[in-house]
Amino acid sequence: MHAWSCPKKTTKKIHIMDYKWNYQPPTDGECAEAEQLSEEIGISPVLCRLLRKRGVRTAADAKKFFRPSLLDLHDPFLMDGMDAAVKRINKALGRKERILVYGDYDVDGTTAVALVYRFLQQFTTNIAYYIPDRDNDGYGVSFKSVEYAKETGVSLVIVLDCGVKAVEEIAYAKTLGIDFIVCDHHVQDEVLPPAVAILNPKLVGSSYPYAHLSGCGVGFKLMQAFAKDNGIEFSQLIPYLDLVAVSIASDIVPIMGENRILAYHGLRQINHNPSTGLKAIIEVCGLKGKEIKLGDIIFKIGPRINASGRIETGQKAVDLLTEKDYAKALAMSNQINEYNEARKDLDKSMTEEANHIVDNLEGLADKRSIVLYNEDWHRGVIGIVASRLTELFYRPSVVLTKTNDIATGSARSVADFDVYKAIESCRDLLDNFGGHPYAAGLSLKVENIEEFARRFEEYVSENIQPTQTEANLYIDEELSFKELNYKLYNDLKRFEPFGPDNLKPIFCTRHVYDFGTSRVVGRNQEHIKLELVDNQTSDIVNGIAFGQSSQARYIKSKQAFDICYTVEENTHKRGEVQLFIESIRPEKMED
Repeated sequence: MHAWSCPKKTTKKIHIMDYKWNYQPPTDGECAEAEQLSEEIGISPVLCRLLRKRGVRTAADAKKFFRPSLLDLHDPFLMDGMDAAVKRINKALGRKERILVYGDYDVDGTTAVALVYRFLQQFTTNIAYYIPDRDNDGYGVSFKSVEYAKETGVSLVIVLDCGVKAVEEIAYAKTLGIDFIVCDHHVQDEVLPPAVAILNPKLVGSSYPYAHLSGCGVGFKLMQAFAKDNGIEFSQLIPYLDLVAVSIASDIVPIMGENRILAYHGLRQINHNPSTGLKAIIEVCGLKGKEIKLGDIIFKIGPRINASGRIETGQKAVDLLTEKDYAKALAMSNQINEYNEARKDLDKSMTEEANHIVDNLEGLADKRSIVLYNEDWHRGVIGIVASRLTELFYRPSVVLTKTNDIATGSARSVADFDVYKAIESCRDLLDNFGGHPYAAGLSLKVENIEEFARRFEEYVSENIQPTQTEANLYIDEELSFKELNYKLYNDLKRFEPFGPDNLKPIFCTRHVYDFGTSRVVGRNQEHIKLELVDNQTSDIVNGIAFGQSSQARYIKSKQAFDICYTVEENTHKRGEVQLFIESIRPEKMED
């Protein structure tokens, strides 16, 4: 691999998604159990089979799934280190010590800092927050930030969404008389930092019942424990759940277990009484007056908060999320919206450059990974570009740029492949690394990039499965059009919020026909507006297939075809459903 110099002008190549359909029909036993549950709770057996796939097998389980209760949140003191953390905060408040709330510059980190800072601000004025600068501080706890804490009289740092690997930095802080409470959810290293407490449900040997909290979620559990220990009603914490929901959506953590409860009630807070900063972002996003779902956070709210840390500084995101004056918050939101527009321009140009490089790589078909380096790329956008490459080429991808004579990068992975372990296998070449199975960050000397790319590819090739490098579409259930109705849609809504481990169900219907009125639509004639029928009902079913106009000729040929889709509400005809078509293929093709 070489340090490529990207051409200034590129030709964007369009990649047509060719999904491999995967469907596992239910067994007779599964159908029987679903029928029984259907009779007990009054929803279709189809959806009861979906419940079973989510581990919901009884009426009592279904009640908890459909009506997540805050009473079912785990006791925060079950988390290792929580007792020590709360005692240290109490001591700091009692002695009027200066507290610094410190966090990562992404959505998870900034929402976590805003949550803990706002809650503790009720009990002390001797508190501040610090978000590291992506270029000057780097990721996580830095020696520079420790020096800042010393200079400003800080004796307790609560670090959020990072810190579990900051062994040397926290050891240095300890020599200066500065204590750390680490709230993290990233994979630990062999040696843990000498913090007063490390709150991380992913720690080896952790006794906490749920391992998949976001960084903000861990911060919330700390505040829950603090409130419980000090006799503060839990109701005082509910207004902060909007921030937790934003972090859960943006950090792509599983939406089951405790996260489902937090996301469900966090969305209620966002929709009914959001904090001032989020209310301003909602208006700037054009979501005011609409029901906000996790998808709106992922694609609209989250990117704007993230853009602050990518283009300018994450400190401005926390300034917004802690602002109490709506007029000021609206001005801040408009500024962050401008950062997001700049981010989108960078994202587009860098992704096109990266695609051009990959399209022209020799031997790409034989490679199982992508590693790209360009010293001129913007550090704040390389994670997004890595995600785009992974989505487009179905390979674990690492994108690197140059910062202060060091190559820094972001990695993204395909389904069920642990990219963190792949990076860890090259740790002797790295200055630093950290992250999750699906996303990680790293830094290394520029001269080590070529060897890193070789060994990364070697590890991926030896450990990835062929199916993980294909565009797979996993079908939940096969339906006929007579089973599609508004009740099905309403019952599906009860599965929300959707996300990892609780994805929006994808259905399949076979042997359907164009009613004769389907047509190509869109500014560039790239979509198909479908009106379909099957052999079991005379009802016409409406659907939209985005970006699939290449299928129009076959659809209009009057031959039968199969479709995969999600079920949505028809926004033009309330009380009716329409299909968002994920894939279309001729009937004769096999799974």
